[in-house]
Amino acid sequence: MSGCGNKAAEIKNPYPVYSTAVTDSLIAASGEGSNVLSYFATNLCVGGLENTGLENTDEQVCEGAGLFNTATHEIPYAKNIYEQLYPASTTKILTCYLALQYGNLDDVVTVSQDAANMASDSSVCGLKAGDQITLRDLLYGLMMRSGNDAAVAIAEYISGDTDTFAGLMNTTAASLGATGSHFVNPNGLPDDNHYTTVYDLYLIFNAAIQNETFLEILKTTDYTANYTDAAGTPVSQEWTSTNKYLAGTETAPDGITVLGGKTGTTGEAGYCLVLLSQNASGQNLISIVLKADCRDNLYLLMNEMLRQYGN
Repeated sequence: MSGCGNKAAEIKNPYPVYSTAVTDSLIAASGEGSNVLSYFATNLCVGGLENTGLENTDEQVCEGAGLFNTATHEIPYAKNIYEQLYPASTTKILTCYLALQYGNLDDVVTVSQDAANMASDSSVCGLKAGDQITLRDLLYGLMMRSGNDAAVAIAEYISGDTDTFAGLMNTTAASLGATGSHFVNPNGLPDDNHYTTVYDLYLIFNAAIQNETFLEILKTTDYTANYTDAAGTPVSQEWTSTNKYLAGTETAPDGITVLGGKTGTTGEAGYCLVLLSQNASGQNLISIVLKADCRDNLYLLMNEMLRQYGN
């Protein structure tokens, strides 16, 4: 473990795996009575409230983490997977998922002043008000460059404004079973009312990776975006993945092939990563670390989880 942070503070307010409201709505919709939850979770990893596997890792470097085997539906590693935490830019997984559900990749989006007006010290694609850019290019900027400006432009394109889009995010998250989450923006910038859990991120990410375009974006290491500015002048940008595995600056354990993932970092959220990998048996693994105390320890713990519990 690298010495780059203190042990994270204890998180409060754990929540049940299924809220009463979501349970009741599922039962009402299905007409199947008490069997509805078993049907809902047939192809999902479902775990208990206890932590597991921590003794074999440097678990103290983060506040929440989990490894989910989507083939066996097992959760061999879990730390506080139902605790509410800030997601930072891992929020953009849901933003991308919704854009692919409701948008047209070839549509041209006009970047608004609100979208372009992101803080200079935040992660942005460098979009300007009046830029004309396809939804496809925005999604690559969203997921690879982690552009907060791209996130707002996408939200406004899908829903007209970010508040309405946040409502869509919350409705969709609940429909996926992610009942411990609440979103107020499309990019994950800090807000007391913007939070999720390791388990909810697994549910959202697991739904997103069923989309082939999402997978294509997730796996991309380099991308060139070509668009025009407000005056019609051509603009070209080169974007590279913020994922150290895809960038080639971090090596996965033997037997593990990293396919892609989404990073996230803010002062409040710490260092976060949602990762899709395959083990030597060809099984898909979703591994998540939230609020690691530094980037080195984020990848240290991620590798420990994959090494110990991925194969």
